[in-house]
Amino acid sequence: MTIPAFGLGTFRLKGQQVIDSVKTGLELGYRHIDTAQIYDNEAEVGQAIAESGVPRDELFVTTKIWTSNLSADRLIPSLEESLSKLRMEQVDLTLVHWPSPNDELAVADYLAQMLDAKQRGLTRAIGISNFTISHMQQAIDAIGAENIATNQVEVHPFLQNRKVIEFARSHGIHITAYMPLAYGKVMQDEVLQRIAEAHGASPAQVALAWLLQQGFAVIPSSTKRENLAANLEAQQLRLTDEEMQQIATLDRNERLANPGFAPKWD
Repeated sequence: MTIPAFGLGTFRLKGQQVIDSVKTGLELGYRHIDTAQIYDNEAEVGQAIAESGVPRDELFVTTKIWTSNLSADRLIPSLEESLSKLRMEQVDLTLVHWPSPNDELAVADYLAQMLDAKQRGLTRAIGISNFTISHMQQAIDAIGAENIATNQVEVHPFLQNRKVIEFARSHGIHITAYMPLAYGKVMQDEVLQRIAEAHGASPAQVALAWLLQQGFAVIPSSTKRENLAANLEAQQLRLTDEEMQQIATLDRNERLANPGFAPKWD
């Protein structure tokens, strides 16, 4: 199963805002939609998809299991609840949103539950998110790298997460980059502005193209039609090797998603 390289993120979007964003995105051609239990918007995402008229088999829908639902008695019921909200019998991809805080629950235990969810047909594929090298190794030992569709991690020009990506790649695990625009910070960077100018593009498009050219999936979000359309156009942008190298120098380990329960990062 291939994860579409370009998706629409819905983090922080609620109510009518997320309905409008998803509907507009689908209208513009997005076919990969990313949500999560903790975003508290699965019902609205489901509504937007249902009202869009886009056939379900043309879509790739991802949701994520929240940390409080990782226990054996909660994981599958919580996914069934997500499916009910999304108005679907099956999602395309289900991720463990974060490793269990302080490793209270064993990776092997909740990934066994995830595999069970897949075998029951609740999800076409399973994967992980915010997993460190140590957590990835535990996941591989538990269910095999071939059963891990992706590791969704924060990646943008200012946090390039090289160790995690190198380890994932060495085991054939795909990477999905979240927060690819660093909450809009890419727009202010001089290097990205200069490269953008050379291509008649925006710094946001350059940041997305940089990630796509490395083979990652990207899931930027926006509520504005013009930004949703412009982000999609990044797929047509081709950066030179020299430009890719210039962006590689922007790494400053600037992590934006770092809650108190986050694992010890690599």
